[in-house]
Amino acid sequence: MRLNTFGSKFVAVAAVGLLLAACETAPKTDSTAGGAGQTRAATAPTTSISPGTVQDFQVNVGDRVFFDYDKFEVKPAGKATLDKQAAWLKRYGQWKIVVEGHCDERGTREYNLALGERRANAVKSYLINQGIPANRVTTISYGKERPVALGSNEAAWAQNRRGVTVLSN
Repeated sequence: MRLNTFGSKFVAVAAVGLLLAACETAPKTDSTAGGAGQTRAATAPTTSISPGTVQDFQVNVGDRVFFDYDKFEVKPAGKATLDKQAAWLKRYGQWKIVVEGHCDERGTREYNLALGERRANAVKSYLINQGIPANRVTTISYGKERPVALGSNEAAWAQNRRGVTVLSN
């Protein structure tokens, strides 16, 4: 059986497409680091991470909480993450933290800096209420200046409305 030129090109293109699809792997979704459903690169099993390290904190505890649009109240999922952060910080008392407040791209620069400050302070207050000494916690607002997700849609905005706990010495 002889294929015409169009038929042979179609078969060749289809074969290449199948080969590429077979080589592709889906990124790992890890709901413990960065929020539910956040896609991230696959990491080594948590057993290979040294306890008390930045990597331990980010992977096994979670370094961020997310906020609703134009809000700074800590949501239940955020409280669960902050409870784990507080327990970790009590165990590893050598660490100080900086809580970063972030916003999505909507709104003015000034408004988002103020909202980011309220978000960072909400996280700070929660951690202090959980027993973390106030002298170990500082805050900074980046407003909308440091997005982690690009795009003008709800999926990107939801990732950018966050409070991030960063370990420092």
